[in-house]
Amino acid sequence: MALKIKPLSDRVLIEPVAAETKTASGIFIPDTAKEKPQKGTVVAVGNGTKDHTMTVKIGDTVLYGKYAGTELKLDGKDYLMMREDDILAII
Repeated sequence: MALKIKPLSDRVLIEPVAAETKTASGIFIPDTAKEKPQKGTVVAVGNGTKDHTMTVKIGDTVLYGKYAGTELKLDGKDYLMMREDDILAII
Protein backbone atom coordinates (compact mmCIF):
# COMPACT_ATOMS: atom_id res chain seq x y z
CA MET A 1 0.00 0.00 0.00
CA ALA A 2 1.42 3.38 -1.01
CA LEU A 3 1.51 6.13 1.57
CA LYS A 4 -0.45 9.27 0.82
CA ILE A 5 2.18 11.57 2.27
CA LYS A 6 4.93 13.47 0.47
CA PRO A 7 7.68 15.11 2.58
CA LEU A 8 8.57 18.67 1.60
CA SER A 9 12.03 20.05 0.75
CA ASP A 10 14.84 18.09 2.49
CA ARG A 11 12.65 15.98 4.77
CA VAL A 12 12.52 12.18 4.86
CA LEU A 13 9.87 9.79 6.25
CA ILE A 14 11.36 6.75 7.98
CA GLU A 15 9.76 3.57 9.30
CA PRO A 16 11.78 2.54 12.38
CA VAL A 17 12.69 -1.12 12.85
CA ALA A 18 10.97 -2.92 15.71
CA ALA A 19 12.71 -2.69 19.09
CA GLU A 20 14.44 -5.82 20.33
CA THR A 21 12.20 -7.91 22.58
CA LYS A 22 14.76 -10.55 23.58
CA THR A 23 18.51 -10.46 24.22
CA ALA A 24 20.99 -12.78 22.51
CA SER A 25 21.07 -14.93 25.65
CA GLY A 26 17.27 -15.35 25.62
CA ILE A 27 16.22 -12.85 28.29
CA PHE A 28 12.98 -11.01 27.47
CA ILE A 29 13.18 -7.21 27.67
CA PRO A 30 10.18 -5.48 29.31
CA ASP A 31 8.55 -2.54 27.50
CA THR A 32 9.87 -0.09 30.09
CA ALA A 33 13.51 -1.06 29.40
CA LYS A 34 13.45 -1.19 25.60
CA GLU A 35 15.83 1.10 23.72
CA LYS A 36 14.41 3.43 21.11
CA PRO A 37 15.50 2.10 17.68
CA GLN A 38 18.08 4.12 15.76
CA LYS A 39 17.72 2.28 12.47
CA GLY A 40 14.93 2.35 9.91
CA THR A 41 13.85 2.19 6.28
CA VAL A 42 13.19 5.27 4.14
CA VAL A 43 9.59 5.18 2.86
CA ALA A 44 9.24 8.70 1.37
CA VAL A 45 11.67 11.45 0.33
CA GLY A 46 11.20 15.14 -0.40
CA ASN A 47 12.51 16.87 -3.56
CA GLY A 48 15.37 18.67 -1.79
CA THR A 49 16.16 22.36 -2.05
CA LYS A 50 18.07 24.40 -4.60
CA ASP A 51 21.16 24.18 -2.34
CA HIS A 52 20.69 20.55 -1.24
CA THR A 53 20.10 17.54 -3.47
CA MET A 54 18.78 14.43 -1.73
CA THR A 55 21.21 11.58 -1.10
CA VAL A 56 18.85 8.95 0.32
CA LYS A 57 16.17 7.19 -1.70
CA ILE A 58 13.13 5.09 -0.92
CA GLY A 59 14.10 1.65 0.38
CA ASP A 60 17.46 2.70 1.93
CA THR A 61 18.18 1.44 5.44
CA VAL A 62 19.56 4.30 7.50
CA LEU A 63 20.97 5.09 10.95
CA TYR A 64 19.82 8.25 12.72
CA GLY A 65 20.29 9.98 16.06
CA LYS A 66 18.46 8.73 19.15
CA TYR A 67 16.35 11.89 19.48
CA ALA A 68 16.13 12.81 15.77
CA GLY A 69 12.88 13.47 13.99
CA THR A 70 9.24 13.91 14.86
CA GLU A 71 7.17 10.84 15.63
CA LEU A 72 3.88 10.40 13.79
CA LYS A 73 1.33 7.65 13.29
CA LEU A 74 -0.17 6.97 9.85
CA ASP A 75 -2.59 4.11 9.11
CA GLY A 76 -1.77 2.52 12.49
CA LYS A 77 2.02 2.46 11.92
CA ASP A 78 4.69 4.56 13.60
CA TYR A 79 6.97 6.75 11.46
CA LEU A 80 9.61 9.43 11.93
CA MET A 81 9.79 12.62 9.87
CA MET A 82 13.25 14.21 9.88
CA ARG A 83 15.60 16.33 7.84
CA GLU A 84 18.13 14.45 5.75
CA ASP A 85 20.89 16.14 7.79
CA ASP A 86 19.68 14.16 10.86
CA ILE A 87 20.51 10.87 9.10
CA LEU A 88 23.96 9.62 10.13
CA ALA A 89 24.58 6.85 7.58
CA ILE A 90 23.11 4.60 4.91
CA ILE A 91 23.73 0.91 5.65
